[in-house]
Amino acid sequence: MKIFNISDIEGFFDVVNSCKGKVELISEEGDRINLKSKLSQYFSMAKIFSDGMINELEIIAYEHEDVDKLIQYMVQGGEAKHS
Repeated sequence: MKIFNISDIEGFFDVVNSCKGKVELISEEGDRINLKSKLSQYFSMAKIFSDGMINELEIIAYEHEDVDKLIQYMVQGGEAKHS
């Protein structure tokens, strides 16, 4: 799933942290980073987050319920599309 234009970083991670299953960020190199880990969240965002907004992320959520939750978040505050 690709997610675009995240301006509410805290809200995004609140949703990620509320997910039941694993949620991973796919890096440009193809590495999978656990987004539910606080250390990974800080590391990932320090690398990506430069102008107050995340333009694009590719993430994988393994539970259908979590995918729905992430899509609902994006419908309310940004854009999401499955890839």
